[in-house]
Amino acid sequence: MTADFGKFFVPGPTDVRPEVLAAMSQPMIAHRGPEFEAMFGRIQAGLRAVFRTERPVYVSSSSATGLMEAGIRCAPAGRMLALVNGGFSERFAKIADMCGRECDRYEVPAGSAHDPGELRKRLVGKKYVVITVVHSETSTGVLNDVRAINEIAHEQGVLCLIDSVSGLGGAPLEFDEWRCDYVLTGSQKALALPPGLAFAAASADFVEGAKQSHGRGVYFDIAEFDEFALKNQTPNTPAVSLLYAADAQLKSIVAEGMEARWARHAAMRDVVIAWTERTRDTVVSIVARPGERSPTVSAIRLPPPLKPQGFATEVRRLGYTLGAGYGALRDTTFRIGHMGDHTIESVRECLDACDSVLRGGTA
Repeated sequence: MTADFGKFFVPGPTDVRPEVLAAMSQPMIAHRGPEFEAMFGRIQAGLRAVFRTERPVYVSSSSATGLMEAGIRCAPAGRMLALVNGGFSERFAKIADMCGRECDRYEVPAGSAHDPGELRKRLVGKKYVVITVVHSETSTGVLNDVRAINEIAHEQGVLCLIDSVSGLGGAPLEFDEWRCDYVLTGSQKALALPPGLAFAAASADFVEGAKQSHGRGVYFDIAEFDEFALKNQTPNTPAVSLLYAADAQLKSIVAEGMEARWARHAAMRDVVIAWTERTRDTVVSIVARPGERSPTVSAIRLPPPLKPQGFATEVRRLGYTLGAGYGALRDTTFRIGHMGDHTIESVRECLDACDSVLRGGTA
């Protein structure tokens, strides 16, 4: 590995191992040929292990936003409810608005997760057909209990679209066991791949419903993704070089095992929590409440007069890159992406650099 690997802590894109980057230099192959289909079959096996599903997993040469739109466009007609607790859950709601869907919002303050009991109250008698929810809200570092939320949606006869962009691969999610309808993610977060790919799984019932949707469009047609995935192909010309990277990285992810990967991410989060508690005299604090903290990303408040932008600049002088605050929290927080192929040791080294700047008080 290069000397710089393990020093990039932006919560997406995250660090990518040199071996994975090198895999992208392989020559082009025909995306309708047997060599591609063999590679796609290997990628499918790896993604099914990550999603914990026997269903096909769709591969889109796009950002995860594309598959957010796919879920909205391919969902059945009717009113939607968007669960909003940060910048990316608000994006899901805005996509519904821009796609012409009637969409209400269940909003909670930044730093809070959604209350499944309150959700039940909002679903009873409201005649919603779909809800959207973000598993790990990257802007705040909050982890929603999507298992409970999904169960309550089904109890009320409502479909649940789950954005697990910064969750999948780092936070537990069981597509088949939890009977999920639709889950999407991006390549550049906990999967530690370069940006440019998005992945999703959909239940058989969701796919059948999508076939009846007349506004599902072309590029993000879930029914077509499903049809082609069963042939180890993509509907349109894919980003072959990025798929080479996925082929290489998924082998490593499967070798580590999902339970071990989840445990490593939880341990990295706990190191960050412990650090904020040790530095409490400087009033450094995590935005997300205890018990609702994502294992992949933490949004952290700084004490005045320190400014997040200046703080991140000083930490970068020591060789470590942090994430800026996002949305409404941009001017009050910085973010650490403790995800992908980072380790407890690399997180501790980053926090040591943060300590040095805090002690200097020059940010």
